[in-house]
Amino acid sequence: MIDDRRIPRPALLLGLAGLIPFLWSATTHLFPVLAGWAGQVLPPMFIGAYVGLTWGTLILSFMSGVLWGFATRAEGGQATVAYALSVIPALWVFFMVTDASASSTIFLGAGFVGLLLLDATYTAWGLAPSWWLRLRVMLTLVVLACLALPLQA
Repeated sequence: MIDDRRIPRPALLLGLAGLIPFLWSATTHLFPVLAGWAGQVLPPMFIGAYVGLTWGTLILSFMSGVLWGFATRAEGGQATVAYALSVIPALWVFFMVTDASASSTIFLGAGFVGLLLLDATYTAWGLAPSWWLRLRVMLTLVVLACLALPLQA
């Protein structure tokens, strides 16, 4: 018997791979020597807080598309609400993450918290797979920890 609540291996592996830029961001922030070395071979946007902000912006926009896909499972008024809610992460990041400041980092983190609430909503509505929320909670906790590191200055 197949466990519907078990996170499919490809989804888990790709989700974990999506954490690599966040982990790199945190690591190059924590270890200035590594950031200095990386700065010799990589542009500044791929080091420290910049890579976390850049990747986080991309991921929130991507997740709007994922939610849009889940909205296709809804009907009637629920579909209208689900489609409308699905664009919020992309709009949030577009309007709120405007530079490489601490404020933008905080807004980006808030966007991921909001996304998790949307994930919970879509799961409760039966639009997302039964394993979805477990995956999203795990990934979001790592993302938030990585985004918080540069704010500890």
